[in-house]
Amino acid sequence: MKLGLENWRSFERGIEKEYLETNGLGSFCSSTVIGANIRKYHALLNASLVPPINRMVLLSKLDEEVTIGNENFSISSNEYAGKIEEGYKYLRSFSKDLLPKFSYAIGDVSIEKTIAMQYGKNTTAICYKVRTGRERVSMRFTPHVNYRDHHSTSKKGGFSYSQYHDDNVLHLTEQETKLDLKILSNCSYEISEGWTLPIFYRNEAERGLSPIDFHYIPGYFTYEMEPHGEYLICFAATIEEELDIDPASIIREEEIRRRKLIDMAGCKKPMLKALVLAADQFIVKRFSTGTKTVIAGYPWFTDWGRDTMIAFTGLTLATERFEDAREILLTFTKHIKHGLLPNMFPDEGCQPIYNTADATLWFFYAVYKYLQYTKDEETVRTEIYPHLKEIIEHHRKGTMFDIYMDEDGLLSAGSEGTQLTWMDVKVGDWVVTPRHGKAVEINALWYNALKIMEKLSESFGEESSWYRDAAQRVKESFNEKFWNKDKQCLFDVIQKDKRIDSMRPNQIIAVSLPFEILEKDKWKMVVQKVHEKLYTPYGLRTLSNDEKDYKGIYIGDVLRRDGAYHRGTVWPWLIGPFADAYLKVNGSSESGREQAKEMLELFYGHMGDACIESISEILDGDEPFYPRGCMAQAWSVSEVLRAYIEADKGVDEN
Repeated sequence: MKLGLENWRSFERGIEKEYLETNGLGSFCSSTVIGANIRKYHALLNASLVPPINRMVLLSKLDEEVTIGNENFSISSNEYAGKIEEGYKYLRSFSKDLLPKFSYAIGDVSIEKTIAMQYGKNTTAICYKVRTGRERVSMRFTPHVNYRDHHSTSKKGGFSYSQYHDDNVLHLTEQETKLDLKILSNCSYEISEGWTLPIFYRNEAERGLSPIDFHYIPGYFTYEMEPHGEYLICFAATIEEELDIDPASIIREEEIRRRKLIDMAGCKKPMLKALVLAADQFIVKRFSTGTKTVIAGYPWFTDWGRDTMIAFTGLTLATERFEDAREILLTFTKHIKHGLLPNMFPDEGCQPIYNTADATLWFFYAVYKYLQYTKDEETVRTEIYPHLKEIIEHHRKGTMFDIYMDEDGLLSAGSEGTQLTWMDVKVGDWVVTPRHGKAVEINALWYNALKIMEKLSESFGEESSWYRDAAQRVKESFNEKFWNKDKQCLFDVIQKDKRIDSMRPNQIIAVSLPFEILEKDKWKMVVQKVHEKLYTPYGLRTLSNDEKDYKGIYIGDVLRRDGAYHRGTVWPWLIGPFADAYLKVNGSSESGREQAKEMLELFYGHMGDACIESISEILDGDEPFYPRGCMAQAWSVSEVLRAYIEADKGVDEN
């Protein structure tokens, strides 16, 4: 994917597109394609000190200035309070094939910058290939250094580093914590301590948060070049102990690693290749368990149980990363408590939080898909199946957060003050989308969990009649109570004798899952209603735009954004269940699969619009569907990738 000048004719246009690089630890490197940081999370080195949490902004950026003869040119772009630096005017192209590359030109001087993170290390490499013209050229690089949690901002003088430069390494030691940040380069270095002007983060201002930040400047690096020559200038920023680092080698090795991921997945189409690499960014190692987990989204999420289980198939199975898949499943089995999977592992590294009704049920779906792709019955039988039985028993008897199987077989979860489904926003005492009781997708998942247990118990030579009978009772109750005759679709939630008929996308899951709880003659009506009321090119709206509570724009302070999060905002991950259901009612023929793939291919346009070659967390419900929230979201990427590959191959669910 290659972008040209038309994408940054103005600063405002240039900051609309971002890039993201990761290292498999939860650390990341990110900015806009013009190099202007518009989020407090943007940095060349945003390092996870306790992977994948405790992320710290350490090196925000390197400002670049070029001197040709006696004339100076800044190729950096920044927004300060009241001032914009327009180095993007010299940017000729931005490309993202395997790694982000920036090409600049000033007269007869060309500069190509490539950035990569070293996989498994808190190290970022930045290399510049410079071709000089008829005059001498020098480049000056000014590091913007910080030391702060990436959710916060810094005040001028808010932290302190000591420094010394030795053998091409600038050593910076933060005085309070003694953390060592090293910047390696083949440049000359001169101490010149100071602070930046106040940096203005436009995205944070838009979100109603503090937008001002300051960075420490320890000095600057310079590199001198003769006319008509080719030069390689390299930097590496790291907190690792090992200093035998070659930035150019890091870039080459990361390109090789990514080619292997694409080859392993067997994907040929450009969109699928990009999604395979995007999927890789979310699979990370958790220090506390020593195993793989899934980052829910960049830049601010860590690992969430619900997101992991929904994203699981697309991230690991569709890409043929089967060992990672096994490791993730086994990691979560170790943290089951009272029959529940963790909802999240907090950023502070505290004990997991279990306030979820659906993460555990999606776990059954993930295990089922794991078997479907890998045929690894031994792992499931010996290491997972006993936990699945335990989960069912806890749900049957009742467990935390008022989650229990009612007399009608349906699963009830929560009370008026709790949010346990994926539509889980709560602001103070305000439950924005109250879905306690019997939610439609929870019971579709519950039915699937029972049917999966029926199959597994039969396969493993155990008694299956309870699961079979319970599933039948759930199906009968569901079809009796959830069908909305007036609207010819499903109720969203049942709260005692009250049936909530808000037009929401959760009902599509009753058709999309492998074991369909809804009577077959009603599938088409549900799909048609969802298509008519909720479908957009980039996912499903969370509420129909003709409902009184609909909010079509996700912008503003926390209260305004949370009020819109599940009341109209578009969620790309829902395109996966919709595509599955669409295929079922329109036939899984070759023509039906082509129609589903055409629907999914629309996302390739979005992948060049926000975070290059990734998919956003959410978009506005109103046209033109402006991307919002996290710039890259695990289940958004995974569900588009999974649904496309399964539509292409015609995967048989049962």
